Amino acid sequence: MHDQPDQLEPETLMREISDLEGRIGELRQAAGVPEPDLRSTLEAALVELELALTVLRTMGSDQVGEHGGSAAAENERRVLRTVFQDAPVPLFLLDRNTNVRRVNRQAAALLGTPAGYVSGKQFTAFCDMATRAALRSQLAAVVRTGLRRRVQVRFLGRDHPVDAVVTLARVWIRGDPDPMVMVAAGPTNTPMNDEGPASEQGRPERTAPARGASARNASARNASARSAATRSASGEAGPAREGASLARAPHGAPPDDEAVATIVHRMDVLATASELLLDEPVFNETVAIRRCARLLAAELADWAFIDLTGVHGGPGTSAQAGVHAAGTAPPLRRQVVMGPEDEHAVEAARMLEELDPVQGSLSHTVYVTRQSALRAHVEDLDVLGTCPDGQPVCGKIGATSVLSVPIEDGDHAIGTITLAASGEYGPFDLMDLGVVQRLGRYLALVIRAARLYRRRAEVAATLQAGLLPKTLPAIPGVTVAAKYLTATNGSEVGGDFYDVFRTENGWGMVLGDVCGKGEDAAAVTATARHCTRLAARWKSHPGDVLGIVNEALLDEDRFVTAVMAGLTVETERVVVSLGTAGHPPAVVVRADGVIRTTSRGGVPLGLFEDFEPGLDTIELAVGDTLILHSDGVLEACNMTRQEFGQERLLEALAGHAGETPAGMLAAVERALLEFCDSDLRDDVSMLALRVEAPSLD
Repeated sequence: MHDQPDQLEPETLMREISDLEGRIGELRQAAGVPEPDLRSTLEAALVELELALTVLRTMGSDQVGEHGGSAAAENERRVLRTVFQDAPVPLFLLDRNTNVRRVNRQAAALLGTPAGYVSGKQFTAFCDMATRAALRSQLAAVVRTGLRRRVQVRFLGRDHPVDAVVTLARVWIRGDPDPMVMVAAGPTNTPMNDEGPASEQGRPERTAPARGASARNASARNASARSAATRSASGEAGPAREGASLARAPHGAPPDDEAVATIVHRMDVLATASELLLDEPVFNETVAIRRCARLLAAELADWAFIDLTGVHGGPGTSAQAGVHAAGTAPPLRRQVVMGPEDEHAVEAARMLEELDPVQGSLSHTVYVTRQSALRAHVEDLDVLGTCPDGQPVCGKIGATSVLSVPIEDGDHAIGTITLAASGEYGPFDLMDLGVVQRLGRYLALVIRAARLYRRRAEVAATLQAGLLPKTLPAIPGVTVAAKYLTATNGSEVGGDFYDVFRTENGWGMVLGDVCGKGEDAAAVTATARHCTRLAARWKSHPGDVLGIVNEALLDEDRFVTAVMAGLTVETERVVVSLGTAGHPPAVVVRADGVIRTTSRGGVPLGLFEDFEPGLDTIELAVGDTLILHSDGVLEACNMTRQEFGQERLLEALAGHAGETPAGMLAAVERALLEFCDSDLRDDVSMLALRVEAPSLD
């Protein structure tokens, strides 16, 4: 190998200019990353100016290098390989595009990865984000000028960053048309300091950034040495990295202990995730994804992104993947971004929450293909997309290692989990990927259950709305109010119903409760309600109406309890005829506050052919109020399983007797929810009617 004069033929010149533009753009981006190394960036900018000046001075020169024969070139290569591999210091051989051609054993040990894994990747991918742009410029200067340079860098070691001073030298290898760069890493056990000059000066020593609640602290990560053999934490087999050992033990700790610590930590993450995702009486999609992202950002990564599609799911089987990749898959929408808690990160997270994954980004590709992806060392900073200001997302958040897994519900991909880390505690590996894959499946099951629950609740609400009157009719001389409360944890349509309607000789009110819940109960509810309305058109007495409804329900598998009031409205009074079918009795609140209950009686509808209702007749004067209610009021329980009961109902009504009918029902609702701590085990329905004084109009 030997130095060779510069060659600036037209093609070479255009390439130099294009490369110069790209490096200048990277320097601009480097100034905006978290904890920017402004000193090195400034020095690199000066180097670029020197390089541009050199190009201008030598423009048009026609120097051409000469190379020896093939035998000499082969001998030189053999000597190079021998010296290269046996060198006592870490050595990297780079091509002019800074791709790693070869590394020796010392360099592979420095990075904690097999030599075959490093080859072919960008050399700067193994350095922290603040180093990259300046280092790239220094490498370009070495290629262009042939002058050696010393630069301080921070390598992304397997378990923790490694500070080093590297010497960059240009070499020519016979048979290769382009120059290469030899990189020799100097002392690696001395932390960075801010002493010494310029590009031979380094950055001040940086501390690791915080990682959420537990800060993915150094003790957890260093004690949890990486395993590249299998995804054993998730119970799945997977390909091992070439030559990777089961675990590395920093500071001389026994490898077996470190492997156990790694597995225990990942299992703790999975166990915690299970508890967080399932610790809800009702599945809630929003709560689940936020808990999942927060856990991942605290324990495994610096940043966690969760993106989801709509309720119909995304790509299905592999055969469908091509169709979806053509653009028919539902789009991914960013749901949550969790990162560090410093001011810069919070502002970045707010911006990234509005940035949906685009086609070509890692998250979108994983979603479409349903194949997990691991980028242990990020080479393309655009892998997670680009910010609105044109800066790559990885550059914005300082991400040097990323992974992404699909969230699959068994049939479709419904989203992705993407993690990004700065490399302060080592890049992601296959064990991390396996853990996140398992967590993705947990999250998918919770999301599927939550969406199913939400759909059932929506159907139940729609059906329930169809079983209740949209509005109550206006009855001259009286005021009518109603209240309906669904069970707290119910996702099925309830069996309660009420109605107010015209009868043959006046008005009717009915309130009933069908045994059970769900679609079958809803069908019986609809039959009972509409049959009552229809029968009241030609039968005047509630007992007769309930008898007809009983016949209609004999073929059903469910019984119904009900109370019906036939109203004869007269001046300053209402005569009420009551028919009861196994239902709680009506309550009368007199204008002076006295409370009475009507007589009980009757059997539920739909049980026996020889039906006999309970009958009663009462008169309501001005200011008197009639209350009909379901057994959900009386049977509501508190934490000790004590029922609300009739006495508490009567006390709540008596305490608010002077309020409007709607106010009285609202008072009962407040007392009921306070008693049971808002945990209603059954639906509640109430109707109230009050006789009003004649108006002067």
